[in-house]
Amino acid sequence: CRKSFVHRSDLAIHWCIHSGEKPYECPECGKRFWSSSGLIRHQQTHMEERPYDCPECRKRFNQSFAL
Repeated sequence: CRKSFVHRSDLAIHWCIHSGEKPYECPECGKRFWSSSGLIRHQQTHMEERPYDCPECRKRFNQSFAL
């Protein structure tokens, strides 16, 4: 792969994609992720809080992109 990165941490995450390694594990369900940010985003799915309302159907979500 000829991809280059400014930050060493971005290279480390990219290398995990090639190696298949997912070093971050959710303690709740065991799902694994390449990056800590992916794990943090996933952990929100286990939370009860759902602050985002759909204006059409009024269903509530815990992440804004789910609207």
